[in-house]
Amino acid sequence: MTDLNQIDLRALAAGNKRSWDAFVGASAPLIHAVVRRALTSYRLSEEDVMDAAQDVFVRLCANDFRLLKTYDPARAGLSTWLAVVARSAAVDHARRRRQATQPIDEVPEASLGVEDRHVEKLKIPPGLLTERQVLILKYLYDEERDVAEVAQLLKIDAQTVRSTHHKALLRLRAHFKQEAS
Repeated sequence: MTDLNQIDLRALAAGNKRSWDAFVGASAPLIHAVVRRALTSYRLSEEDVMDAAQDVFVRLCANDFRLLKTYDPARAGLSTWLAVVARSAAVDHARRRRQATQPIDEVPEASLGVEDRHVEKLKIPPGLLTERQVLILKYLYDEERDVAEVAQLLKIDAQTVRSTHHKALLRLRAHFKQEAS
């Protein structure tokens, strides 16, 4: 078995099959160990561990060995660099595995934990907020506009929208906190 430090990376990046085979043989134990360790908290199967390790090799040779060509021996040893790449690929693999496998349209709304914000409107007592505060809350929440849109509509600075919004929320919190006591 070839030592990882004896691999000719230039020949490897040039697509030399013999160099690639030697590289895979020398780096596979390290990559598999790092991937296995990175995936222990995800409780994935051995098959997933093997798939994630395979992803590392695919990343290294993809796009004409683009990732492998970024290795800089002045910054880290090859085994250290490979461990970082392997861990990153393993975490990415685990995240992809955790993604929902059922289309969102087929999931009942109640099981999503999403509340309809428009079911019950908050009754703001008259005179509690200024007209500008009420208008900004209406644009932000009822019409679901973003701060930049509201600023453009009212011809004011975006920071003024944020500040007015903040002051309105403070007044509402104080009012409803007092009302609850």
